Amino acid sequence: MLRLTWTQPEDLVPHALRAALLDGVDIDDLATRWVAAGGTRVAPVSGASPDPAPPALRALAREVLSQLDEREAPEALRRAEPDGLEEILTLAPPVDAVPPPADDLADRVHGAWLGRAAGCLLGKPVEKIPREGIEAIARSTGNWPISRYFTEIGLDGEVAARYPWNRRSRPTSLAENIDGMPEDDDLNYPLIALDLLERHGDAFTTDDVANSWLSNLPGGRVFTAERIAYRNLLLGHEPEVAGAVGNPFRDWIGAQIRTDVYGWAHPGAPITAARLAWTDARLSHGRNGVYGAMFAAAACSAAVTADDVRTVIETGLSVVPAASRFTGAIRMGAELGATAMSTADALDAIHARYGELHWVHVLNNAAVLAFALVRGAGNYSTTITTAVTGGWDTDSTAATAGSLVGALTGAKALPAQWTDPLRNRLATSVPGFDGIGFDTLATRTLALTGRAP
Repeated sequence: MLRLTWTQPEDLVPHALRAALLDGVDIDDLATRWVAAGGTRVAPVSGASPDPAPPALRALAREVLSQLDEREAPEALRRAEPDGLEEILTLAPPVDAVPPPADDLADRVHGAWLGRAAGCLLGKPVEKIPREGIEAIARSTGNWPISRYFTEIGLDGEVAARYPWNRRSRPTSLAENIDGMPEDDDLNYPLIALDLLERHGDAFTTDDVANSWLSNLPGGRVFTAERIAYRNLLLGHEPEVAGAVGNPFRDWIGAQIRTDVYGWAHPGAPITAARLAWTDARLSHGRNGVYGAMFAAAACSAAVTADDVRTVIETGLSVVPAASRFTGAIRMGAELGATAMSTADALDAIHARYGELHWVHVLNNAAVLAFALVRGAGNYSTTITTAVTGGWDTDSTAATAGSLVGALTGAKALPAQWTDPLRNRLATSVPGFDGIGFDTLATRTLALTGRAP
């Protein structure tokens, strides 16, 4: 039986009820009706329950999802966390101008691509494994604190049974089997962004993003909010609304992993990068999900020109509403990173604050991202290993952290232990890119800036 993840109506309802509750929407009547009919409020962690719901319960699930779509968040939240681009930028705090591009831009863009890939690769095999499981695996293999790619060699059988590797990543993402960068959505989406800019320039629209997905991404390679939007496009919904229909994942991390290239292609121009990120992100996300995308683009724009992590973080926040929950998560992580607290204690504090959120939500992962950036203080290895130590969406968070610090560091100075296994080769199902080298990707990205290598 095929139980496709992130699409079954009965599996979406618990996520949708939770998302509405987090936004302050009154859901008591719908939740009561759902549970009374035999539904559960406990969402399947991996996206699908093992067995389909009875037809009557599935029909009710569709009805509940539709009714939740009609319920607006409280006015105070809508004012503090708008969806419109100009409203978002109006509520964002001012920031000092970032430095213009320098002669090392080519190396820094190359470092960003490599840094993103290596960070993702480190986190892939332990994605969604709890923090204690990540530590148990690392300790069992002599890799605690984490200092290198994960391995199965020497792993205690009991630990392995208790904390199984990410199934899809195990064959390609352990130290003993890494042979180039394996396919991952954290790299597929930057390829889509690069292709959009090469085809349309800065004038691309959300319709162009939708067409690119449908042309270039197999349905099985999109997840959570992106899968819902993809389904809605196939059902005939226009791109402007495809992300808002029956989509409980609009505040999750998916849009944040798509927008680094907009920053790399617009060095020192964070507002321009953020506008492009908004155009992309609105296809599938809203509020904090969009803010994550805009933050990443603006931060990447600064990372290829600035010299310190603080400038990168503040530039990222300069395109996000100051009173938003996303800003709060970044601020919390950054403040903890600057304290004398141990990494374990600081991560305990983040998990105490955000531990009830799903492991793919944007807010908990944003807090870990900011903590890793500040605690790493520009050191690439410390930053990506701290991001993975934090748990939750380990590959996505370490990919963004690696991108930012890889840009600050530059390709020439990145540790070979992380970059050599990539073999300058990326596997992907995005047409025209399979097997491409990171040096080629950097050259093509640099061409978009109008600057020669």
